[in-house]
Amino acid sequence: QVQLVESGGGLVQPGGSLRLSCAASGSILSIYDVGWYRQAPGKQREWVAAITSGGRTNYANSVKGRFTISRDNAKNTVYLQMNSLKPEDTAVYYCNAAQGVRSSWGQGTQVTVSS
Repeated sequence: QVQLVESGGGLVQPGGSLRLSCAASGSILSIYDVGWYRQAPGKQREWVAAITSGGRTNYANSVKGRFTISRDNAKNTVYLQMNSLKPEDTAVYYCNAAQGVRSSWGQGTQVTVSS
Protein backbone atom coordinates (compact mmCIF):
# COMPACT_ATOMS: atom_id res chain seq x y z
CA GLN A 1 0.00 0.00 0.00
CA VAL A 2 1.04 3.58 -0.60
CA GLN A 3 2.33 5.51 2.41
CA LEU A 4 1.23 9.14 2.77
CA VAL A 5 2.64 11.96 4.87
CA GLU A 6 0.94 15.35 5.11
CA SER A 7 2.84 18.51 5.94
CA GLY A 8 2.52 22.27 5.69
CA GLY A 9 -0.08 22.96 8.33
CA GLY A 10 0.24 25.68 10.90
CA LEU A 11 -1.27 28.83 12.35
CA VAL A 12 -2.39 31.50 9.92
CA GLN A 13 -4.50 34.64 10.17
CA PRO A 14 -7.84 34.93 8.39
CA GLY A 15 -7.27 35.83 4.77
CA GLY A 16 -3.89 34.16 4.74
CA SER A 17 -2.60 31.23 2.75
CA LEU A 18 -1.04 27.84 3.33
CA ARG A 19 0.14 25.09 1.03
CA LEU A 20 -0.30 21.55 2.25
CA SER A 21 1.72 18.68 0.85
CA CYS A 22 0.87 15.01 0.62
CA ALA A 23 4.04 13.06 -0.08
CA ALA A 24 3.77 9.44 -1.14
CA SER A 25 6.14 6.52 -0.96
CA GLY A 26 5.81 2.85 -1.78
CA SER A 27 3.91 3.50 -5.00
CA ILE A 28 3.51 5.97 -7.83
CA LEU A 29 0.95 8.49 -6.68
CA SER A 30 -0.01 9.52 -10.20
CA ILE A 31 -1.99 6.30 -10.67
CA TYR A 32 -4.19 7.07 -7.66
CA ASP A 33 -7.17 9.30 -7.15
CA VAL A 34 -6.15 11.63 -4.33
CA GLY A 35 -8.44 13.57 -2.05
CA TRP A 36 -8.00 16.07 0.72
CA TYR A 37 -10.30 15.81 3.72
CA ARG A 38 -10.58 17.73 6.94
CA GLN A 39 -12.02 17.15 10.37
CA ALA A 40 -12.80 19.90 12.83
CA PRO A 41 -13.42 19.21 16.53
CA GLY A 42 -16.86 17.74 17.09
CA LYS A 43 -17.56 17.38 13.38
CA GLN A 44 -17.46 14.57 10.86
CA ARG A 45 -14.63 14.24 8.42
CA GLU A 46 -15.42 16.37 5.39
CA TRP A 47 -14.27 15.96 1.82
CA VAL A 48 -12.48 19.07 0.57
CA ALA A 49 -10.92 18.47 -2.83
CA ALA A 50 -9.91 15.69 -5.18
CA ILE A 51 -7.74 15.06 -8.18
CA THR A 52 -8.18 11.89 -10.18
CA SER A 53 -5.46 9.83 -11.79
CA GLY A 54 -6.61 11.43 -15.03
CA GLY A 55 -6.12 14.94 -13.67
CA ARG A 56 -9.72 15.96 -13.12
CA THR A 57 -10.23 18.17 -10.07
CA ASN A 58 -13.25 18.92 -7.95
CA TYR A 59 -13.91 20.88 -4.78
CA ALA A 60 -16.38 21.13 -1.98
CA ASN A 61 -18.60 24.18 -2.28
CA SER A 62 -17.16 25.58 0.94
CA VAL A 63 -13.68 25.89 -0.57
CA LYS A 64 -14.39 26.33 -4.27
CA GLY A 65 -12.57 29.34 -5.63
CA ARG A 66 -10.20 29.47 -2.66
CA PHE A 67 -8.40 26.10 -2.68
CA THR A 68 -6.49 24.45 -5.51
CA ILE A 69 -5.41 20.82 -5.64
CA SER A 70 -2.49 19.87 -7.86
CA ARG A 71 0.09 17.17 -8.28
CA ASP A 72 3.79 17.01 -9.06
CA ASN A 73 4.46 13.56 -10.44
CA ALA A 74 8.24 14.01 -10.36
CA LYS A 75 8.07 14.60 -6.60
CA ASN A 76 5.32 12.01 -6.06
CA THR A 77 3.39 14.68 -4.17
CA VAL A 78 -0.08 16.20 -4.21
CA TYR A 79 -0.60 19.73 -2.94
CA LEU A 80 -3.48 21.73 -1.58
CA GLN A 81 -3.01 25.47 -1.99
CA MET A 82 -5.34 27.23 0.43
CA ASN A 83 -5.99 30.93 -0.05
CA SER A 84 -8.35 33.38 1.63
CA LEU A 85 -8.46 31.18 4.68
CA LYS A 86 -11.33 31.51 7.11
CA PRO A 87 -11.64 30.46 10.75
CA GLU A 88 -14.10 27.80 9.56
CA ASP A 89 -11.23 26.15 7.69
CA THR A 90 -9.61 25.22 11.00
CA ALA A 91 -9.26 21.44 11.08
CA VAL A 92 -6.90 18.54 10.79
CA TYR A 93 -6.34 17.98 7.09
CA TYR A 94 -5.81 14.48 5.73
CA CYS A 95 -4.94 13.18 2.31
CA ASN A 96 -6.27 9.95 0.90
CA ALA A 97 -5.08 7.95 -2.08
CA ALA A 98 -7.53 5.55 -3.66
CA GLN A 99 -7.15 2.93 -6.35
CA GLY A 100 -10.20 0.83 -7.01
CA VAL A 101 -11.79 -0.10 -3.70
CA ARG A 102 -8.60 0.33 -1.69
CA SER A 103 -7.44 3.55 -0.06
CA SER A 104 -4.73 4.84 2.25
CA TRP A 105 -4.75 7.74 4.69
CA GLY A 106 -2.01 9.97 5.99
CA GLN A 107 -1.66 11.01 9.61
CA GLY A 108 -2.97 14.53 9.11
CA THR A 109 -1.67 18.04 9.57
CA GLN A 110 -3.26 20.72 11.74
CA VAL A 111 -4.45 23.95 10.16
CA THR A 112 -5.54 26.72 12.50
CA VAL A 113 -6.98 29.96 11.15
CA SER A 114 -7.26 32.53 13.90
CA SER A 115 -6.64 36.17 14.69
